[in-house]
Amino acid sequence: MEKSAASTEPQGPRPVLGRDSVQCRMECHDVPAETLYDVLHDIEYRKKWDSNVIETFDIARLTVNADVGYYSWRCPKPLKNRDVITLRSWLPMGTDYIIMNYSVKHPKYPPRKDLVRAVSIQTGYLIQSTGPKSCIITYLAQVDPKGSLPKWVVNKSSQFLAPKAMKKMYKACVKYPEWKQKHQPHFKPWLHPEQSPLPCLALSELSVQHADSLENIDESAVAESREERMSSAGGGGEGSDDDTSLT
Repeated sequence: MEKSAASTEPQGPRPVLGRDSVQCRMECHDVPAETLYDVLHDIEYRKKWDSNVIETFDIARLTVNADVGYYSWRCPKPLKNRDVITLRSWLPMGTDYIIMNYSVKHPKYPPRKDLVRAVSIQTGYLIQSTGPKSCIITYLAQVDPKGSLPKWVVNKSSQFLAPKAMKKMYKACVKYPEWKQKHQPHFKPWLHPEQSPLPCLALSELSVQHADSLENIDESAVAESREERMSSAGGGGEGSDDDTSLT
């Protein structure tokens, strides 16, 4: 493992993915905690570094440290792609930070026919500062992807996808200060709520999204495509480590 991620310790899901969780921990020796916090919040930058994103946008704000947003992502072929509506909240704690989210229903964003609506039961990041230019990030995702997934997806999620995503996040953090200087450097509504252009939304307009109210998709018999196997073996593709777009 390179110096940038000297300790990455994935703790994968159990054999049945369902309501199980994926957890990863990564030490960043030359990324300040506040930079990592900014990267996780900056939705425009995420469109640059997150190669799995299909579409993502903020919908509305509830308080100065809570909002509702949409995120759709590519799944390993030939699985169906997923999307999610989440209520996200965040809290700076001195030099540490926490971001958490869970799925909600929004009346204007019902499930789409071309995507499977997944459910975030509890997903979040804990960023702990270990020095002026170093931190540790712990990622926990407890997600119901809807349906029975094949064993190869479970194995890939725990052994490959989550650790690789963390490594890509680190690379994005290194390039963020330079990128931000060229893209509204002072615009950080997650730090300065008065900058937020989002409309206000009452919590009463939302409700918790329960997995059992959504269509159950059985993809347990789906076999991994040749392209995905090559990507896992280092053949590039959507999950490659190419970061040329981060400019």
